[in-house]
Amino acid sequence: MFAALSPARRRVVLAFLALVVLAAGVLVVALMSRTSAPAAGPVAQERPGPVLLVPGYGGGTGPVQALAGVLTAAGRDVTVVDLPGDGTGDLSASAASLGEAVDAALARTGADSVDVVGYSAGGVVARLWVADGNADVVRRVLTLGSPHHGTSLADLAGELAPGQCPLGCQQLASDSDLLAGLNDGDETPEGPTWVSLWTTQDETVTPPDSARLDGALNLTVQSVCADARVGHGDLPRNPLVQQIVLAELAAGGPVELGPVDCARLGG
Repeated sequence: MFAALSPARRRVVLAFLALVVLAAGVLVVALMSRTSAPAAGPVAQERPGPVLLVPGYGGGTGPVQALAGVLTAAGRDVTVVDLPGDGTGDLSASAASLGEAVDAALARTGADSVDVVGYSAGGVVARLWVADGNADVVRRVLTLGSPHHGTSLADLAGELAPGQCPLGCQQLASDSDLLAGLNDGDETPEGPTWVSLWTTQDETVTPPDSARLDGALNLTVQSVCADARVGHGDLPRNPLVQQIVLAELAAGGPVELGPVDCARLGG
């Protein structure tokens, strides 16, 4: 068939084939470079940048304002993130709001990285944002009483009163697709260092060790001060917890705190 074409048409066909081959080659190179791109490497730990505080389910900033005050008094630049709507909607939308706040903090301060503290559901929001290609600008992620593997309260709400369990509530159920995807594989992607702090007396995140994260420094308040009485709502306001957060956000790597540190931290 090709031989039957006129010389002029042969030249057109050959030119077209050459373009196809060139385009295919460019596509292969692009795909190879994408698949061979290195994953985020460890973020430098010695220069703490601004701190982003992510509120919990419902988006109320009141619980984290006391912690923000303590961090500010210690010389840290602190932003409390405003979550969209009433803070009960899609946690992925909350992660996008966190991303906007991070961009603003980096632009304002000129820092290379941030620290993110997520209280309760805010810890899940922080993980969603990091997992969405942002591991290279986070020095440390500290989650505070976060239901990383769901909470039975969300399970119960979804079963008994589904109309009173908005999307954010549904996403915190132990069998939610969002948490299944987030926990599939590496729970703590390389880039930041990770700390999960919770109380064994948590009555909201149940069971409390739903807060445990593979690959993180996992720490309970009671492993530092055995007699500490701290509920879920007390976490951001409790002076002992605030001092633990300060210690874990200091320059250098996360700190293995224990009973010998209890008195020093005010327990």
